[in-house]
Amino acid sequence: MTTIDFITELFCRVDDQMDLHQKHSQAKLYPSEVVTLALLYALKGCGQRAFWRWLERDYRPLFPNLPHRTRLFRLFNSHRHYVNCFLADPSLIGVIDSYGIELLHPIREGRSARQIGKKGKSNHRWIVGGKLCYLLNNLGLVVSWDCDTANVYDGSAFQHLVDEVADEMVVFSDTGFAKKGWHPTNLRLCKRGEWNVRMLIETVLSMLTYVCDFKHARHKAWDYFKTKLGFTMALFNVLVQWHGFQPDETGFVPLSIAEFSL
Repeated sequence: MTTIDFITELFCRVDDQMDLHQKHSQAKLYPSEVVTLALLYALKGCGQRAFWRWLERDYRPLFPNLPHRTRLFRLFNSHRHYVNCFLADPSLIGVIDSYGIELLHPIREGRSARQIGKKGKSNHRWIVGGKLCYLLNNLGLVVSWDCDTANVYDGSAFQHLVDEVADEMVVFSDTGFAKKGWHPTNLRLCKRGEWNVRMLIETVLSMLTYVCDFKHARHKAWDYFKTKLGFTMALFNVLVQWHGFQPDETGFVPLSIAEFSL
């Protein structure tokens, strides 16, 4: 499948998912076009200027009404709520975890008054950036997500993700979600090596890290950073279901998005 074929089919899938959302009379792009471009930006995993050069140079004929670069990324922000169209339904069992994303090298911390990232630990080392928390269902699809700066404590900043599915899901997490005075009945804290269900988290993280270059970001404004995270979650749900779920002879459903790397 060529890149043009992939972009065309991606647009068709997005448009089918958003068939009730009409274009504003003064808009140049349909909402499905904006969302498709935002998903491509998340998949490309590069900075805004590099993505714009790639799109303008190679694929401008696919989007003849493409606005200027700055206008396009503002459209991504204003269309961020469409991410909810691509989130999965809760299942009986789920798993939750957080993921640190570097925005700045620690040695450069505090040099700019516009710095949006905070200093925190991720994978046993210090980073300056943000933290994504996401809840997966039993198939490995993203059910909900949220983000904050890297210095927050998981149990305090993201407890609402667990509370929102209290009547629908039993959620497994690491001990980072333990919090004094907060003991939801649907949360199961897992010590290291106790439950292999948490391997699902590591599988998803590895795909996002290597395909979407998700460990590093270059944003200088929080809204743009949050938009990139949201559309990456939507992108994962779209791509991992591209060929449908095909279990092997043991019933295991492998997850992969490597073939879509740009």
